Amino acid sequence: MPTPETSPIRELDVRPMLQAGEEPFQAIMEAVSALAPGESLRLVAPFRPVPLFSVMANRGFAAQDRALDSGDWEVVFSPVDDVQIEAGLTAGSSPSAAFWAEPVQELDLIELEPPEPMVRILEALEGLQPGDVLFALLAREPVFLFPELAKRQHEWAGNFDASGTAYRLLVRHGGGRAHG
Repeated sequence: MPTPETSPIRELDVRPMLQAGEEPFQAIMEAVSALAPGESLRLVAPFRPVPLFSVMANRGFAAQDRALDSGDWEVVFSPVDDVQIEAGLTAGSSPSAAFWAEPVQELDLIELEPPEPMVRILEALEGLQPGDVLFALLAREPVFLFPELAKRQHEWAGNFDASGTAYRLLVRHGGGRAHG
């Protein structure tokens, strides 16, 4: 596994965006999508971007952060070995999913058009207790749902069925606890 010191690093400074009143999340996700295999992302921000840590962990990146002398923060997101890909799960799936309880609720959302599946999943999660698991069947991989789940501190694991026509998603209610 490459370490942050040995892997190539792409840099993104979001301070100018934030100073201009812009939301940098999309630019960060675009930078991550543009990374080559094994490449890391060095992010510079005016604060420690804690919510981004779980988003990036779900995408297979470990975070190393440090405060800069200026009061700003530097975070290097480096790719980690993805054993869950070998297990057939989508990159970013929680490695602990194999140990979760059986789902307490199941949703068949395969006939719905976006954003309705995401809305229904988030609504259903509001009614669940910490640790409860939700299962959803979708027509496509819910890529826009993953950052929303991370913001709410929920974990997820998913993959396509054998035919490749349905995406199976498990979501574990995080209970609003921060993951460290």
